Amino acid sequence: MLPSDYLKRLRQVEVRARVVSEQLMGGRFTSVFKGRGMDFADVREYVPGDDVRRIDWNVTARLRKPFIKRHVEERELVVMLLVDVSASGHFGTAGDEEASASTKRELAAVLAGALAFSAVRDGDRVGLLMFSDRIERYVPPRKSRAHVTRLLHELLYTRPKSSGTSISTALRFLNNLLHRPALVFLVSDFHDPDELDWQRTLRATNQRHTVVALRPVDRRELELPEVGWALVQDSETGEVLEIDTGDSAVRSAYAARAAEHSANLMMTFRSGRVPALEVRIDQPWPQRLQKFLDQAARRRVA
Repeated sequence: MLPSDYLKRLRQVEVRARVVSEQLMGGRFTSVFKGRGMDFADVREYVPGDDVRRIDWNVTARLRKPFIKRHVEERELVVMLLVDVSASGHFGTAGDEEASASTKRELAAVLAGALAFSAVRDGDRVGLLMFSDRIERYVPPRKSRAHVTRLLHELLYTRPKSSGTSISTALRFLNNLLHRPALVFLVSDFHDPDELDWQRTLRATNQRHTVVALRPVDRRELELPEVGWALVQDSETGEVLEIDTGDSAVRSAYAARAAEHSANLMMTFRSGRVPALEVRIDQPWPQRLQKFLDQAARRRVA
């Protein structure tokens, strides 16, 4: 028999994910990203008013008059959830009933679950790739609600074998795995020490697939509380430091470093044309997520 705590936690996360999916996605998941869910059908002769970006220049040159490509919507879209389950995901300090999750990993599960429910409701297949600095778990894409419950179970209860982070390892695995374009949600706090490698791999992956970055963030990653001397430990490296949080200069330096990290990440995403959203544990985010997805879709199809 399954423990009652297990069932309670799984049910709570599943309900939160369904609420976000039902209220904010509203069945518009595939239409939002229809720009990449198309298959080539054939060509036809150009008529005034057609989009010139659809001109097939090879056929046009061969036949000496303009032709455009015709596409049809794919019957289904493959949605891949790449979720960072490194040790930093266990961090969480929200501590109030209005918080959307208790840790960054639980927030990642709610986010992934909402996206997965939206995908299967539209008849699309959704798969899961969990990673640390290695591939921790891969669940092939399927399209049932029972499958989404299984994904939530994996997200909440899989115990990673490693504590570090390697985003490039996950992206390379995905690129070798999928040979057709997919919609990829990369859910991570992006605390990867090999910045050049993962940034380069992210740009390459986004040329083959549509990549969307979602970054779970806890408020204490952005600012320190004033609690006097404290021991802090890096959950991924194990390094321990003693810091004086009562010193305003220490708190200011910490906040400045966090702001610089966030700004550098956004510059990376913009240069790679990867839509990115920061999702705070302690702040409402579903409406921001919907607006963000709509904006990302308009940029893709523009």
